[in-house]
Amino acid sequence: MKLPSMRIDGKQALVTGASRGIGLACANALAQSGANVLLVARDAIALDEAAKDVRRHAPNVNITTHALDVTDTPAVNALFETHAPFDILVNNAGTNRPGHIRDTSNQDIDDLIRLNLASVLHICRAFARQARTDGQGASIINISSQMGLVGAINRVAYCATKHGVEGLTKALAWDLGAEKIRVNTICPTFVETDMTKRMFEDETFKASVLAKIALGELVSTEDLMGAVVFLASPAARMITGSAIVVDGGWTAA
Repeated sequence: MKLPSMRIDGKQALVTGASRGIGLACANALAQSGANVLLVARDAIALDEAAKDVRRHAPNVNITTHALDVTDTPAVNALFETHAPFDILVNNAGTNRPGHIRDTSNQDIDDLIRLNLASVLHICRAFARQARTDGQGASIINISSQMGLVGAINRVAYCATKHGVEGLTKALAWDLGAEKIRVNTICPTFVETDMTKRMFEDETFKASVLAKIALGELVSTEDLMGAVVFLASPAARMITGSAIVVDGGWTAA
């Protein structure tokens, strides 16, 4: 019996929100495992720097960039018309605006739903329309959150969007299963990134977060790389509609 491979040599991957943080880690992981990767984000200059980083670690694959606002649905559709077909999609672009529900503005709610949920649905649809139907299969990986599995104070709008991502992932697994397109999520706890750095300057807040993580540490972007490669690879060929929870034990309580 031979161990199934976690190599994805020659596969074509697209990663959104790829200019930094989790998205950049995902792009690096896929490239180092043999995939050609298209990095997508809004900032063209940051994308160029990200691409240099990925090429440095994976010099033998094709790394390209495309500056794009993922909430611009016509631009998303045009991207797939130009660059498709893809074998792997990582929906990572997203944001958070913490605050009590009474203080959450209409704009906050609309922006979070538009970026964290609606854009994911639109991109998944575009991917499904172009995905190969030769029986080789494909993989959609939606970066969700532990907050898609639980509730939390001052996170109502964010939790709503991430619960939505979990729901659409399960439904997509059924819509696309006959075509061997697998759809899964990765649900991290708080990850050390530029976006969360300011939060953790508050030592009281940081201590409250660490107290809920059984392993006693924040997640690093590197901690997510193995999960991304696994879900993208043949080793996960019978896994769909599922969530890999990378939360150090938060949701085990």
